[in-house]
Amino acid sequence: MVDDVPDPIPAFGQVLVRTLACGICGSDLHFVKHGRRLAELTGEAGLDVELDFDRDIFMGHEFSAEVLEVGPDTVALPAGTVVTSMPGMITLEGPKSLAYTNDYPAGYGERMLLSAPLLLEVPNGLDPAHAAMTEPMAVGWHAVNRSGIRPGSAALVVGCGPVGLAVIAALRMHGIEPIVAADFSAVRRSLASVMGAHEAVDPGREPGIDAWRRIDGRRPLVVFEAVGVPGILDAVMREVPANGRIVVVGVCMEPDTVQPAYGILKELSIQFALGYDPGEFSETLRAIAEGRLDVSPLITGTVDLDGVPEAFEALAHPDAHAKIVVTPVR
Repeated sequence: MVDDVPDPIPAFGQVLVRTLACGICGSDLHFVKHGRRLAELTGEAGLDVELDFDRDIFMGHEFSAEVLEVGPDTVALPAGTVVTSMPGMITLEGPKSLAYTNDYPAGYGERMLLSAPLLLEVPNGLDPAHAAMTEPMAVGWHAVNRSGIRPGSAALVVGCGPVGLAVIAALRMHGIEPIVAADFSAVRRSLASVMGAHEAVDPGREPGIDAWRRIDGRRPLVVFEAVGVPGILDAVMREVPANGRIVVVGVCMEPDTVQPAYGILKELSIQFALGYDPGEFSETLRAIAEGRLDVSPLITGTVDLDGVPEAFEALAHPDAHAKIVVTPVR
């Protein structure tokens, strides 16, 4: 739903910004369908969650913006500076998320508040839409870092949605080869090749593991599971070679079943990855600004605020779009 709310007023430590671009994240699509369950799972995992589903919930966490006003007694980048930031607020009660919040207008709105200490100036006159891609690409950077993969190992990425594509781009930047990608969508396989995959296959015709064996089969293999639907992790555990590593970056919102014997018999290592740290976020922005990480192929559409509901529907079809960027006006 698109609605009007009052412009926020920056307090100490905050800046008021005008949103220039905000990408629509796959997790936002999940949240629309499974938000209450996600909140329940977060609480069950022992993590803080502060969401009231009977109030408006602001969304949009892949953004770039222009500083408009600095809060009182606050040292910050001056008005007119183009910035991005990790999607969080520093408050006296502790850190608050800007991904899904009742309290702070987020990236799908025309105005939002950001914490001054978290701001990163967008360098080199970088296109704001490309700067907004820092957040999703940092997810891939973090997953690759968490995997511990090094040159001399091979990688298989199962699922070439935005997260899988970010992983492929990060693997390429880490000098990994070969990188094999597997996805049923021809469009996503094409994007995987553009972002750095050496081989992109339709798993209905050739399983990704078979493609790795065909083109390599010798190097130690790290598999990145970027699908997040029941049955995928178990299938990967069954197919991966002995002593393989699996990194799970696809968020499965339903109960799933795996056969632990696969992991025991083959001594598999399984790592789960979420988000990024400040250093990874900053490194990703630098790589985009310096042209080492080209995100332009991933942006397949733009909409204004009124087009957001339709964009959510379009993103449900994998052959239609990879990333739609919201560009608020006014």
